[in-house]
Formats: sequence, structure tokens, C-alpha cells
Amino acid sequence: MDDIYNELQRLEPEPESDSFSVDSTASTKKAKLPLPKSTSLKKKHETGFHESTRLCLEQIREAMLHHRWEEAAEYMAYFQQILEDNTHNREVQHKELIWRMGIEILHHHPNSKLEDYNNIYDRIKHSGVKQYLKVCLEQSFHLLLLGHLQEAKNTLSVAETWRYGKETTAQIKRTTLIKAYRSLLDYFIWCEKKAGTSTKDFAQNAATQSMHIYFRQASVNLKEIFKNPGVWDPFILSYVEMLEFYDDQEEALRVLEEYAYDNSFPPNPNAHVYLYQYLKRHDATTKKLLKVLKILHALVPSHSLMTEYCSLLLESGKTRKALEVTVDMLDYACWRNNLEIWKTLKSIIEKLQSEEDFEDTVSEVMFGRMDWWPALHFTIFHAAQDQRENPELRRVKAPLAKVLCPGLTLRYCDMEEATREIQTTQRKFTRISVTNSR
Repeated sequence: MDDIYNELQRLEPEPESDSFSVDSTASTKKAKLPLPKSTSLKKKHETGFHESTRLCLEQIREAMLHHRWEEAAEYMAYFQQILEDNTHNREVQHKELIWRMGIEILHHHPNSKLEDYNNIYDRIKHSGVKQYLKVCLEQSFHLLLLGHLQEAKNTLSVAETWRYGKETTAQIKRTTLIKAYRSLLDYFIWCEKKAGTSTKDFAQNAATQSMHIYFRQASVNLKEIFKNPGVWDPFILSYVEMLEFYDDQEEALRVLEEYAYDNSFPPNPNAHVYLYQYLKRHDATTKKLLKVLKILHALVPSHSLMTEYCSLLLESGKTRKALEVTVDMLDYACWRNNLEIWKTLKSIIEKLQSEEDFEDTVSEVMFGRMDWWPALHFTIFHAAQDQRENPELRRVKAPLAKVLCPGLTLRYCDMEEATREIQTTQRKFTRISVTNSR
């Protein structure tokens, strides 16, 4: 590249005396900035074929950058000849370019058709083997978005049986993923057939028998897939729904418990949510529900199900634990203005006040929070905001501030100061509005 820069500098034209220039002496000075690396310069030892494809690629990128999709599609039709180039061992890179850019252009092209997508996918799939599984998976996603469930399933079925050479670890993982999505498509087709099946003569209905076939196909694969540790949320939900439909409650519960409690799987709060929802649907005991929510609380203290956890704890007489869970929720700003949570905290405090060790209990729960809880909930700013937006919230929080933070002088409890803060804020907004109007 240095030879190119030297050649360009040597060929740079000398400034003429009659040319337009602000300062003739300044124009003769050597530029301090280096010449830009122009991709349009012909590279050394570059053939005409390589030059034409490189220039074509530059035009495609320029058109895509400025959203000229029809122009990009025209250049793309010529650029595909790069697949015939095998002189520099860059076939994989060329296929990746055609695949990614071609799909992006078709996605934005006003006249794109499904056949155009399939042409690109098929050409990339059959021009090599390294990208075959990934291209099949992406093609099935596109067909699924367009509502072609059966075609998407057929694409994955072909990819599922595809083998080339010695299987690598990456190829095994992709094959497992393809099996999972193929089973998910079986579930979608099962749902469609279930919706179109009448309740009359259910067992003898031909559509029902077809629906059973898709259930068996999906369940066989999913059982094997769940043996691989990972996050399989949509697949688990699909499988459990089918098992519940066929009243196989024992298998559904086993799958959900293994997904939640098996240590080989990564920690996943959703696994405990799904197990709790299943147990709740089937009227499980309070003890079982509390067990699941206890683990969820340890993973995500701010989860929305913690409100139900508090209710179950209070029903079970575990008031102190309910206090801990409620305060843990209020550690997070997303619950700061939730009136129901503060009402729950108030009712818990009222129940505990009759106990002898009430002050010690509150002190233990609030230990480590006294340095930052007042700033999170009980400042004069919060008082003014709550009084303005939700006066009932302020009426609930004000007495709790003295109980939870004893010994501290909190401006939140000063009603008059809060009112003055609101008036001051209103005057500021009024002055700003008047200034802007001028």
C-alpha cells in the first residue's frame, strides 16, 4: 500500500497560477494528513475478474448504506459470480457475504418474493457444507414467520438427517438445536389440529389421530433434548401443555421439577416460575408452593410473584418471613411507588407490633439498610412527589418511616415542608413556561 501512496503523491498535479485559490502559498504546502485508503484503487496482481467483483461489492454496500434496495439487488445479481472464484481460498467468506447481504436486501426490497429467498438459501446450502445447518435453520425461521409451518418443518427434517464427514462438536450442537425447533414446529401443527378438532367422537376422529401423531413426534425428540443442560423455556412449555392435554400429570411434573432442580442446568428463574404456575393450576398444597417461591425469592427478590409469596407466608403464619420478603422487594426502585406493597408492609407491621420482640425484629430486617433506605424512600422529594401524584401512598408511608427508621429525623414526615416543596416546584415550572412562551 505504501507504493500506491507514493505513486499517488508523485502523480498529484501541481497547482496552477490561474486556478481558484484562497492562498497560493498554502496550496503548495504538503498535506499533513495521510491520503485516505480508497477501496476503489486497483490492487496489485488483481485480475479483471477480481476487480469487477470488488467494485460491484462496493456499489452494493453504498446502495445498502443509503437504502437503495432495488439498486443493490441489481448489483447483487452480478456479484454472485464470485462463487465461481476458488483462487484465494475465500469461498466461505464469499458465501457468507452473499447470504447475509442477499437476505438483508430481500427483506427491504418492495417486490421480494418467497421464491427469491429460497433461491438464495438453496444456492448457499448447495455451494458448500460448512454453513448448511445454519442456513437451514434460518430458512425455517423465515418460512415460519410467513406461516408456512409444513414447509419449515420439511426444511428442518432434511437438515436433521444431514451428515457430512466426521461430526464435530459444533455440528452436534447445531443438529440438537434443529431437532428442538423441528419438535417445536410439530407442536405448532399439533395446536392447529387441536383447534380444528371437534369434541364429538373425539377418539375416532381422523383429525384427532393425526394430532396424536404430531404429539408423539414432538415428545420423542423433546425427551432426548432435555437431557442436554441448557435454557429450553419455549420447548418445556410446549411439551408440558401437550402432556397436560393428555392428562399425563406425572410426566409433566417430573419434567418441570427436573428442569428447575437439576444442578446440571444453569440457574434459571423461569424454571421455578413454570413449576409454580403448574402446581397452582393443579391445586398443590401451600407447602409445595412455598418451597418453589422460596428458591425464586433467592434468585430474583424483586419478581412479581413475590406478592403471592407474601400472601402465602401470611396465611401460613410466617409473618416475620413475610416482612423480610416485602422489604426485599422495596429494595428495588420498580416497587417504590407500588401502593399495594406498602399496604402489605403496613399490615405486617401492625401484626408484629403486638409481639414483645417487635423492635428487635424490625432492627434485624433493616440491618444494613439504614444508610441508604431513607434516601431511597423517605426524602422530602419523595414526600412532595407522593403528595402530588398519590396522596394515599404518602399517608401509608409516613407512619412506616418512623417505625422502620427509628431515631432518624426524616423530612418525609413533615407535611408542611412537603407542601412548600410542591409549591416551589410549581413556581419553577410556571417561570419556565412563561420564559419559553416569550
